[in-house]
Amino acid sequence: MANTDTFPRNSVAVDRTWNAESVFATPDEWEAELVTVLAAIPGFADRAGRVGESAAFLLDTLLARDSLLERIGRVEAYAFMAYAVETTDAEAVARLGRAQAVDGQVSAATAFVEPEVLAIGRERLREWQDWEPGLRPFGHHFDDLVRRSAHLRSAEVEEVLGLTTDAFGSPVAFYSALVDSDLTFVPVTMTDGQEIAVTQGSIDALLADPDRAVRRAAWESYAGGYLGVKSALAAGLSGAIKQAVFTTRVRHHPTALERVLSAPNLPLEVFDNLIAAFEANLPTWHRYWELRRKMAGVERLAPFDVFAPLDVETPAFSYEQCVDWASASLEPLGAEYVETVRRGCLEERWVDVYPTEGKMDGAFSAGSPGMPPFIMMSFDGTAVSLGTLAHELGHSMHSYLTWRTQPRIYSRYATFVAEVASNFHQALLRAYMLRVVDDPAIRLAVLGEAMSNFHRYFFVMPTLARLERELHAQVQAGEGLTADAISERTLALFGEGFGSAVELDTERVGITWAQFVHLYEPFYVFQYATGISAANALAQGVLAGSEGAVARYLEFLSAGSSVYPLEALLRAGVDMRSPAPVDDAFRVLATLVDQVEALVV
Repeated sequence: MANTDTFPRNSVAVDRTWNAESVFATPDEWEAELVTVLAAIPGFADRAGRVGESAAFLLDTLLARDSLLERIGRVEAYAFMAYAVETTDAEAVARLGRAQAVDGQVSAATAFVEPEVLAIGRERLREWQDWEPGLRPFGHHFDDLVRRSAHLRSAEVEEVLGLTTDAFGSPVAFYSALVDSDLTFVPVTMTDGQEIAVTQGSIDALLADPDRAVRRAAWESYAGGYLGVKSALAAGLSGAIKQAVFTTRVRHHPTALERVLSAPNLPLEVFDNLIAAFEANLPTWHRYWELRRKMAGVERLAPFDVFAPLDVETPAFSYEQCVDWASASLEPLGAEYVETVRRGCLEERWVDVYPTEGKMDGAFSAGSPGMPPFIMMSFDGTAVSLGTLAHELGHSMHSYLTWRTQPRIYSRYATFVAEVASNFHQALLRAYMLRVVDDPAIRLAVLGEAMSNFHRYFFVMPTLARLERELHAQVQAGEGLTADAISERTLALFGEGFGSAVELDTERVGITWAQFVHLYEPFYVFQYATGISAANALAQGVLAGSEGAVARYLEFLSAGSSVYPLEALLRAGVDMRSPAPVDDAFRVLATLVDQVEALVV
């Protein structure tokens, strides 16, 4: 059984917590920087109306803006990480709120820059780039502004949109406060009589417990918590979608989906290709659920059975062992890459490792240029935690190389490529473990982690993307959303994915939508599925030793937003304009199902 303990924060060794002191030595130092950033806003705002005075003044304004954005980025990232590991700490909550408020003010104060740059005109900007070498790195940025010019508004409107940043964060803040801090669940009684608290940090391990009764109790407890506040969560989600529709209309896009795709210059076909390929390949998932049904020896699987380990023997690993395996799997990327990962995990305290009381749900990589790319997770010793560590390290190395290589203007890569590096790491880890490990229990655990990863990113996320498209269409048409209506449609879509092998639990499967804060960021979830598709395509080239594959991949990680994401991926070796990578990823999934079947049947 996996470790389901949640620890008091002060009981965890400091070297297994995130290195807050490397960003700001004390909260007082953070406070001083926040005040300094706030004081700098009026001076920057005084530049309004003057951006086009000269090439030198334009460059100075761009550099000053980027410096201000980098400073508030560090302030907000520090506050967010402190909150994420202690969501019940009132001071952490207050710091995050203040940082977000100042971030909104910075967004508003800098909003005049892009409209004024556009007013200069692309031809003159090119001339100024010839005269002023410091402007040359901004060439792609200028081209992108021209491309997006139809959706950029006047400086006054852009200022108002900037001011909405803080207010529009309210639905997510509401969701996090409710789900991560206030929501409570019925404890689970284990086989030995021990009572285990169901928390955001322990639920994954409980759902993966070999004991079916434990899984059932955890599933019912977790879903029950969300069902108890379903109306509030539906109102929050409805509000977030209304905000997305508002922004879409202000920026003159036909739909929120097209607005989201327009920012990184993605065609609508990328989304449509994914959904079509997913629907066409559902039989692969049906085959897997049928295999799981046979393994369980039941007439039909219960929804909580899909989380069960593939073997009753579930090996447990230490954090240090997982770091060793993850590092070894990355050796094809070179010694410097591997050493950076090891230092981050074991010496520089990139990772906040263990589940602690009040810690936020899930796992993520977070940070900003000028600080380490931190990772928050709830390590429980399972193969899933091994995969999670590798996954988040992929994000962190993507950030690390981008921040080290690109100027501030290109230091944020598009969401569309964000899930590539993370899933690439997992593909390399899986290949390494299956090559070097002979223990059948560990091999099965590795395959179980792979199927868990594909389940989340290639089953749950595309299903939620189908739901999201419908919800946005309803709100844009002026229709209201209710918890019961959202749940009914969620149930139907998951029913299509599960097929006949799984007996649906109407209420508890239906409430799945409420368990994903990802839906509060419009059309984020589909990019998990495109990401895992691109990742597996690129990993195959590296694992096969294809000439130039490693260099192209490292160049991709270092590109940031200096090129459009489709172009960055194309240079790395995968064309996401085609549905072929998604279909190929389903073939990888089918191969994994074959390997599971070979070990258990």
